[in-house]
Amino acid sequence: MSVDLSSYASALERVLEPEVMDSAEDAHEYDAMDHRAANASFVARLVELGARGSMLDIGTGPGTIPLLVCAAIDDARVIGIDLATHMLAAAERHAAASPHRARVEFRRADAKRLEFEDGRFDTVFSNTILHHIPDPLPFLREAARVLAPGGCLLIRDLYRPTDRTRLDALVAQHAGNDTPYQRKLFADSLHAALTPGELREYANAAGFARAEITVDSDRHVSLQLRKTATT
Repeated sequence: MSVDLSSYASALERVLEPEVMDSAEDAHEYDAMDHRAANASFVARLVELGARGSMLDIGTGPGTIPLLVCAAIDDARVIGIDLATHMLAAAERHAAASPHRARVEFRRADAKRLEFEDGRFDTVFSNTILHHIPDPLPFLREAARVLAPGGCLLIRDLYRPTDRTRLDALVAQHAGNDTPYQRKLFADSLHAALTPGELREYANAAGFARAEITVDSDRHVSLQLRKTATT
């Protein structure tokens, strides 16, 4: 079912966050937040879209999702990249305690300048990193470049609320029991996010015109492609 993206237009100006969350405090506070439901939903969508094989996680953060993907998809082999060294350190700690350690690799890399060859990955995914990037176009173009023909794509992010009242309500609902610092992280992320309509425009410009935009929750939007057979 098509979604009227114009109904999600926002009166809030996009206010950028730092592109890289690379302090020990940022990594600790983000990793301590309860992302279990959102992460489970993300992995379930990947399975639904037919994700398999060699995968790239752009902006892996503390590395939780690659391990969940390997638990859910038997042939998954995931490279997770991030620019934040403290996040990657957390990812390595999580991986060391996981039975799926051999199928996951973490690297420090820039999403806007990937060092992988064209069509390298059967699946490309990214969870809540897009709002950290001032200009999403190079990021999306790189994701398109390294995705194999017929491959599976899932780029999910927050979307900017319609107004400040709505933003404050989302923070109260989803981070009301978190620390003040964690609530600020969430509020800043919402303020830095694109609207679904803006994401559509960037996706079209990046070569993802046939990709679907789905509004997944009261705060999440996805750009997605289902895996298809190739000849």
